[in-house]
Amino acid sequence: MAAKTAKPLDYVRPEIRALHGYVPGEQPQGQRFIKLNTNENPYPPSPRVVEAARRAAAEGLRLYPDPSARELRAKAAEVYGVPAERILAGNGSDELLAMIMRTCVGPGDRVAYPVPTYSLYDTLVAIGGGQVVAVPFAGDFSLPVEALVAARARVTMVCNPNAPSGTLAPLDELRALGRRVDGLLVVDEAYVDFATTSALSLVDELDNVLVLRTFSKSFSLAGLRVGLAFGSPGFMTEMAKVKDSYNLNRISMAAATAALDDLEAMNTNVARIRATRERLIAALRELGFAVLPSETNFVLARRPGRDLSSLYEALKERRILVRYFAVDALRDAVRITVGTDAEIDALLAALGDLNI
Repeated sequence: MAAKTAKPLDYVRPEIRALHGYVPGEQPQGQRFIKLNTNENPYPPSPRVVEAARRAAAEGLRLYPDPSARELRAKAAEVYGVPAERILAGNGSDELLAMIMRTCVGPGDRVAYPVPTYSLYDTLVAIGGGQVVAVPFAGDFSLPVEALVAARARVTMVCNPNAPSGTLAPLDELRALGRRVDGLLVVDEAYVDFATTSALSLVDELDNVLVLRTFSKSFSLAGLRVGLAFGSPGFMTEMAKVKDSYNLNRISMAAATAALDDLEAMNTNVARIRATRERLIAALRELGFAVLPSETNFVLARRPGRDLSSLYEALKERRILVRYFAVDALRDAVRITVGTDAEIDALLAALGDLNI
């Protein structure tokens, strides 16, 4: 009798076979769109960043990059006032999130976070075999501190400002949460440069708090994938054990270091986006949308009780992409990235014509 031949899929873990992978925002190919769906910065990075990337490409591609990103971490320590031993660099904050899960979460471990929020969390917990404790936000997206504490999770995640709502939890509430949770509190600050407050100071106050940042949004470096984690030195050492050997390339590290050396350029772009954001919110409200105040580079526009998939499709036909989430809690909403003034004018004109 011939031996049974196993199929490649037979070797895939059952948890992975059952997994619904994270679905990124649409990246159109070959057609001209106004792209307001993935929260990219509409303005280019500092010229210093471009020059640093060009120089790194010309001088060092034959060599491995620094596995510990020492120059980048030293510059981040200088800028943020956090010692370098409390900083870990990652291939975007998404890799840092994955590293946290690999470090802390095994089969059956509880991971809690308020929902709706960044859906990648679900995927990462499932990959590790953990158990999601999804705590619903209130209608105003205020932080459900008591319910998160009651979850008694090994890791508690708070995206702050939150995606997709754009809302910001007060620092005092995050401090109270960090003091009361049993495990690690991760504050994902991907959009914090567009906000009014940060939780970075909690890293010095509480050993169980970890804060994440990214260069993708405010620094206009989504294409290079750089993120930073701030936490206790001991926890950074443990996280470093599970990272890829050379998780950042030379170009990304050089560009991110140069970006931190030109905060004026970043802050100028952030100020432009904030101004456009407030104009967008006011105009959307005039058109009849319910819009919460936003502390990010996007807004969540709602028509309570209505499914906005038709609006998403109608805008796409006009070559304008926004983000629609086909989940019950968000079917009445679209998330709109704050683009240039000209892009937002085109969006508002389309919305006025469609009258959906």
